Amino acid sequence: MKTGMTHISTQPTMNTSEHMNIGTSEHPKSATLESQGSSHDLPRVSVIIPARDAEATIISTLDSVFAQDYEGEMEVIVADGCETPTMSELIRQAHPSVKLISNPERVLVPGANAAFQTATGDFIVRCDAHVVLPPGYISRALQTLKRTGAANVGGRQLAVGTTLFERTVAIAMTTLLGVGDSRHRLGGQEGAADTAFLGVFSRRTLEELGGGYANLARNEDYELNYRLRKRGKTVWFDPELVVEYRPRGSMWALARQYFNYGRGKSVVLMKHPGSIRYRHLAAPGLILGLAVGAALAVAGFPWLLTALLLAYALTIVGGSVVVGFRRRDMAAALLPLALATMHLSWGVGFFIPERLQADRLDDTLLPPPPPAKT
Repeated sequence: MKTGMTHISTQPTMNTSEHMNIGTSEHPKSATLESQGSSHDLPRVSVIIPARDAEATIISTLDSVFAQDYEGEMEVIVADGCETPTMSELIRQAHPSVKLISNPERVLVPGANAAFQTATGDFIVRCDAHVVLPPGYISRALQTLKRTGAANVGGRQLAVGTTLFERTVAIAMTTLLGVGDSRHRLGGQEGAADTAFLGVFSRRTLEELGGGYANLARNEDYELNYRLRKRGKTVWFDPELVVEYRPRGSMWALARQYFNYGRGKSVVLMKHPGSIRYRHLAAPGLILGLAVGAALAVAGFPWLLTALLLAYALTIVGGSVVVGFRRRDMAAALLPLALATMHLSWGVGFFIPERLQADRLDDTLLPPPPPAKT
């Protein structure tokens, strides 16, 4: 299996006559984006992709990575958390230069951290196995790092569905009713943000934080970005970095995803109370209100539960009608069902936090990476 660096020989989008002095690495073979007249003088980039059960999407993700217009050296590392060899075999057939490593824990964060520990690049591009990167993504992100001096640059997650239900979830994930005021989901003005989708960092940035993400099943990106901001560094949202994301394809998969989101957010808020935003309290507040209303109903006072259910139903149904007319998409007919699934699952998950592993939430170095897959 070929695991060497991959050179993408397409037309450059960066002005390589300028010096880039942000986030330079202390890695023994580090480089900066200063030009010596050759694309080989651009810094090495490592694209890390933790993946599990992503047979349906991983090849399109890798296709988009290898279609990047970045002219420097690039390596692609996939941390395989699958129980079967099917995904790895697909990757070897389609893109034999990908470096495959094992992720025996089969969850996202250990895979991402193992990929980072394996990476040799000066800049790390975090990628997920359900996304499609636009051709200029890496070049644009590095330009933005240079222009802003930020520690992390990310963009917008644009949910794009193919089936009727996926399209419904995509609508829900791009509306205020579904995700609150999240700029990285809705879009908005460029600038400093509390978080951004995915992320492009210098190696030094992650090393200063202890070598990777906190050991969370979900919300690890928000937690990392909060630690960056606590250190006085900037997380930058660039709306031009639009990454297509394929939503979950069934009600059960969506409920499980948002239940885990809620659990992960609860852990982060326990560790970092200062990271809370108003949007984080909406779903837990709904669950708390329903619980109190149900208790009062059992005691013979059903008015609170009735009023709350009626108000909630009118809100999501009325909002769905408005969104449906604006989007002109029949998938909006299922929007109340998708929204209720997201809200209730997230809210319940918030009150059932995952077991906190405080050592991995501190700035401690991570263990050595696992061996490459054979």
